[in-house]
Amino acid sequence: MPDAKMAEQVSKTPGFIAALDQSGGSTPKALAHYGIGPDAYSNDADMFRLMHEMRVRIISSPAFQSHEVLAAILFEKTMDGTVDGTPVPSYLWKTCGIVPFLKIDKGLEDERDGVQLMKPIPGLDELLERAAKLGIYGTKERSVIRLANPAAIKSIVQQQFDIAAQVASHGLVPILEPEVLVKSPEKAEAEALLEDAVLSGLEALPGDYPVMLKVTLPEKPDLYARVMKHPRMQRVVALSGGYPLDEACQKLKANHGMIASFSRALVDDLRVSQSDQAFNETLSKVVDKIYDASVHKI
Repeated sequence: MPDAKMAEQVSKTPGFIAALDQSGGSTPKALAHYGIGPDAYSNDADMFRLMHEMRVRIISSPAFQSHEVLAAILFEKTMDGTVDGTPVPSYLWKTCGIVPFLKIDKGLEDERDGVQLMKPIPGLDELLERAAKLGIYGTKERSVIRLANPAAIKSIVQQQFDIAAQVASHGLVPILEPEVLVKSPEKAEAEALLEDAVLSGLEALPGDYPVMLKVTLPEKPDLYARVMKHPRMQRVVALSGGYPLDEACQKLKANHGMIASFSRALVDDLRVSQSDQAFNETLSKVVDKIYDASVHKI
């Protein structure tokens, strides 16, 4: 069963979820944006060490506090890492009061019929068992929608719910993430189909475990209002999807009840060359802005 105190925080407390889950394919780009080029590392181990140092700098910052940041989504290697000798999930919850989640997908299949399903996730049960022992509260799994293809979107949602059932069997709370691409030529139409498919999936959901949903900021404000009201839905959160921070926050403010789970928009102005004071001040301003958009609506 999910931890009751964590569940209360994730489902009801004002704030947002930080997405610190850039993985293998996106790590070089994330490091380069931070100011660490490929000449700074010679192998994957060095690359992931540098990425871990960046994440620890964020997690241990005085700007990264539970009165604004409810939870953080981690990459597997971050989950397995430490902060001052303490496992990251324990540090987040026991030191910072921030609920830890884990990204579990292993990337995407090639596009077919306007969507990209998740690749198979080998060893998922073992990963979920280990995550639960480390104090992880829930998981996140991402697939992608580009076109408004009804059958393909149903297949995306079905795969998400299938993985969710496996996650829930380990006592963890799944975040479904069927991302509609911001640059989709049929974004509004795809989002409408997605909302219908998610509602149908919720109605057919077996058992009594809760789920969460992470979606692109919709073209139609409050599109997911019905989804939020469903008794199985713990919370609906928004990804920034490539929108600049100010635009993402403006869109988020128009969606009542939806909170942020931003990644790129959260770290976009952070640089390795910044002093600790400048780094913390920059992060604090961004955290305040995302919190405001998650809590104060128009």
